[in-house]
Amino acid sequence: MSSKAEEEEVTDGEEYLLLIEFVHRHLGFHDAELESILEMNGIKLGVDCHYKALPNSGVDSKFVRPFRILSFPWSSIGSKFSIYTDAEGKGKKKIDLVTSLARCTLIRSVIELWGAASTIEDCVKVTKDKNFQKRHQQGEHLGDAATKYEDRTFKITIHTLGSTYTREEQNVMRSQFSFLDFPGAVQMKNPSDEYLFIREVELDDKGGAIYPRHSGENREIIPENDARPPLGCYFGRVLGVGRNWRGSGRLEQYSLKKRAYLGPTSMDSELSLIMTNLAQVKNGSFAFDPFVGTGSILLTAALRGAYAFGTDIDLRVLRGRSQTENIVTNFSQYGLPPPELVRSDNAIYHRHFRKHLPLFDAIVTDPPYGIRAGARKSGSRKEEVRPVLDEHRHDHIAQTRPYVVSDVMSDLLNVAAMTLRMGGRLCYVIPSMQDFNESEDLPRHDCLRLVSVCYQPLQTELGRRTVTMEKVREYEDDKRDEYIQNTWVNGPESADKVANIREKLIEAAKKRPDYEEKAAIRKQKRKATKLAKQKAKREAREAKAEDNSNN
Repeated sequence: MSSKAEEEEVTDGEEYLLLIEFVHRHLGFHDAELESILEMNGIKLGVDCHYKALPNSGVDSKFVRPFRILSFPWSSIGSKFSIYTDAEGKGKKKIDLVTSLARCTLIRSVIELWGAASTIEDCVKVTKDKNFQKRHQQGEHLGDAATKYEDRTFKITIHTLGSTYTREEQNVMRSQFSFLDFPGAVQMKNPSDEYLFIREVELDDKGGAIYPRHSGENREIIPENDARPPLGCYFGRVLGVGRNWRGSGRLEQYSLKKRAYLGPTSMDSELSLIMTNLAQVKNGSFAFDPFVGTGSILLTAALRGAYAFGTDIDLRVLRGRSQTENIVTNFSQYGLPPPELVRSDNAIYHRHFRKHLPLFDAIVTDPPYGIRAGARKSGSRKEEVRPVLDEHRHDHIAQTRPYVVSDVMSDLLNVAAMTLRMGGRLCYVIPSMQDFNESEDLPRHDCLRLVSVCYQPLQTELGRRTVTMEKVREYEDDKRDEYIQNTWVNGPESADKVANIREKLIEAAKKRPDYEEKAAIRKQKRKATKLAKQKAKREAREAKAEDNSNN
């Protein structure tokens, strides 16, 4: 990109800063997903880049800030990394930061950060002092195909988190950056460059302002809240596809509401996408879900380009409701090849498949833990079981019995240790009550390293943790019993933390003062629903009988 700007060499220690703006959802997953994506794309955090502190990062606060600043050496931009697609380096392809970060489900936008400070005045000062405009004018990091600096159209967008400002007030904020004096024309739709000023304030878990600027009813300004200084101010150039990387309908197209086949335990699409990122599922990966259910997680793995393989002990859920409502129809809905599905029991995986054969790149699953659906494994509840006659074996469906959640988890980790390739990842969900201690109560395996634990609160008493582990040691078959025995640090006490969750929730609910009243209301509703269904069936039978008699 040619320019009249005076060429200046990049100095040692000069930083190229990226501001990562996350959506205000799944707050405990932000860093884990980002770091997994960086690693998957060969970007080493702490080597190639590092986190830089946000403004007012020393302020003691319980709220989560949906921002991260990544610092790269300026010298690596254009040599090892690029910020434009299909950049060719000398002898090898550069790592495109925009394409790499666009894989993150929870990233809203990425900004080439020109200035960051505690106030807008200090942010303006930093922007003046830094060399970002000069580097942008030179344009070496933009690629040869970029429009010349003097011809680049632009607009400046004002984003005030959780607060509303009038157009006049926003224009005052814009005027603070008039010193940049861009030579190109202002273009509100699809400009060459969109510049963004963000005024950050304290947000609650749902993304609303903790100290709102306006009152709820009459929208009058609350003086004491309006006088509060911002938590941070940021200015920079938006990278990639624009202000909202998630795009209009980009994730909504995968919503469970739009799928033909669902069950009570189908994992929501957003969390499924996050889990496949934590497991580093990519094009050509061999992904496995041993508790596939309706295939919601497996479908997401296939969307990432993986070969999808799933098993479940429940043959009915694998077959689906009909020819038009089953796992395969969900895959067909998104133009994906059908997955490989096998009825098998994860408790006796070694009897179904070759054991300790490194096979899978990723195991991503939501094990049954008895809240909406109980776990089952092969076997009979009876002490004396009649043998299956030879003439019945070809179509015999084995009996099943309850599968204790603690055993579900220990078997899952053991299967992962046997079948994952070295460096392969296991990502699973585990329920937990308030008394859960991550350092002691998480299941573990000698062959697996804990990578991350992301917590998602569901109720006052209940939450679930998405756990990611990586295989770091080869599995030794003669140590199987030892592996299983060491799964729980405190033995039965730790195992009990993830068992009988449904019963624990009911016990917690019974302690509430209005439990009996609400339970009676729910009972009446269930009874009314049952009677309505019976009436509908009876009327349908009578109508059918009347039609037959008329014919």
